[in-house]
Amino acid sequence: MTGLPAVTAVILAGGRSHRFGADKLAVSLDGRPLLEHVVAAVVPLATEVVVAVGTEGPSAVVDALRGRGGPPVRVVADPLPDAGPAAGLRAALEVAREPTVLVVAGDMPRLAAPVLELLVRHLAAADPGAVDSVALALRGRVQPLPVTLRVGAATAAAQAAAASGDARLLGILAHLRVRVLEESAWRPLDPEAWTLVDVDRPADLDRVRRER
Repeated sequence: MTGLPAVTAVILAGGRSHRFGADKLAVSLDGRPLLEHVVAAVVPLATEVVVAVGTEGPSAVVDALRGRGGPPVRVVADPLPDAGPAAGLRAALEVAREPTVLVVAGDMPRLAAPVLELLVRHLAAADPGAVDSVALALRGRVQPLPVTLRVGAATAAAQAAAASGDARLLGILAHLRVRVLEESAWRPLDPEAWTLVDVDRPADLDRVRRER
């Protein structure tokens, strides 16, 4: 989009879908795999897309993304099995070509493009010496995704979190200077907060289908 900095979009897609009972990223939503809805939300903001998958490698639905038009889609694998989303983020940061990354989960099919753009714009406008990341707050709590990060600072933070044994995305954010956007800043762009909804169980997908 006009006026936005170059951004690498990172999609964390390394989960095993245990609670869903099947490959949730491939399940159909409005005639398309769930993952494709996530890709469609980030592509207008990105010069490239990096999909972080598990150690078993990409699924068929991830492989299919690499043949689509638009920004190039690359795939990286978590270095360790069952190491959590933080490991996938670390792998993606190592290959990101842009200085800023926009990080989302592969199971967040209703990301609001204006909210994602707001995250990107706030980080671009912030002093690099004072702000490393921009995140959303919901009911007073910082949300780990979606989030924007400066690659250099985030890489160091990810290494620090890994060294302390913290596999959480919030563990990485704990090592960063985070600007938090309160609900008053972003909820007007997404009144129902669908941006934060992820699909963990079949019931979650039923809700998304029912309330679209």
